[in-house]
Amino acid sequence: MDSKPTGLVAVISMLFLFIQIICPAGVAGDITGVCYGRNGNNLPSPADTIALYKRNNIDAIRMYEPFADMLEALRGSGLSVAFGPRNEAIQSLAQDPAAATNFVATWILPYKNDVAIKWVTIGNEVFPGDIAPFVAAAIRNVNTALTNSGVSGIAVTTVVAMSALENSYPPSAASFLPDLTEIMTEISSILSQTNSPLMANIYPYFAYASDPKDISLDYAVFKSNTPVVIDGDLKYSNMFVAMVDGFNAALEKINARNVVVTVAESGWPTEGNPPYTSVDNARAYNLGLLTCGGATRMRTPRRPETAVDVFLFEMFRENQKQGPVEESFGMFSPDMTPVYTLFCPA
Repeated sequence: MDSKPTGLVAVISMLFLFIQIICPAGVAGDITGVCYGRNGNNLPSPADTIALYKRNNIDAIRMYEPFADMLEALRGSGLSVAFGPRNEAIQSLAQDPAAATNFVATWILPYKNDVAIKWVTIGNEVFPGDIAPFVAAAIRNVNTALTNSGVSGIAVTTVVAMSALENSYPPSAASFLPDLTEIMTEISSILSQTNSPLMANIYPYFAYASDPKDISLDYAVFKSNTPVVIDGDLKYSNMFVAMVDGFNAALEKINARNVVVTVAESGWPTEGNPPYTSVDNARAYNLGLLTCGGATRMRTPRRPETAVDVFLFEMFRENQKQGPVEESFGMFSPDMTPVYTLFCPA
């Protein structure tokens, strides 16, 4: 008996395959996360925003500070949540355990029963800089405050940018800046003890736009089908995983191989710097991240056993950011219409 589908069965099978191709299940690792900012004067309400996340099968949100109205809207939503204090508060959290206790009492305890707070980020891109030396103590104090409050299951971490690395090409050459080695060793030790990831902001767009002669668009937006960078025994066909592996290599050099890298931001702008910015490039890049999800979750050559979780940047176009490039990372307009088709409605 011929086992090939015929007639209506064949049509249904082809339709299902088409849906799988254009609507991949999940981003990179276990989550489909999207960053949420408020640098706009025309953004939807928190309730409408959460409803939009849900309609598009987005299951995690990263905020850059704790917004009380958004946390209220998140009650019972099931979305996994990441947020942290403003960078200006980190020194106080490091030097005064009472400040960490107050942070937990204000932003964790009132919501812990019906908001799935999974990550607390102590510092967003503060390495290198004057705040960097305070991050480890702040993480430690917030962890202690959570423990003393009987709260578990929240990873307390920090978010680093590529500027924290010395060298990133090839990935195996990457290491943390000499001035950061001691700091990152201490932070990574805490992350290892608490089974928390190191979060990193990964942007192939900026690397490509600054050096289009040496970096191909296909390599930057997941369109290369063959290795572009060969690093010893490791082969890289896209810049995203090469950049993630730069952090993995840097962690190895400070004996922190067991610390997993989670991508706190990654995206591509649609306007402001043509021809590098365009809807086509942005969609190709973000769809490249999404295509690596589901049953074939993204893994890097250096960490083939570990799926990489990613938060896409960002949910909305924000009209109060500096310049057209920064304004145009958003995947939805403020009226909640998509800038381009990417997510699969629920």
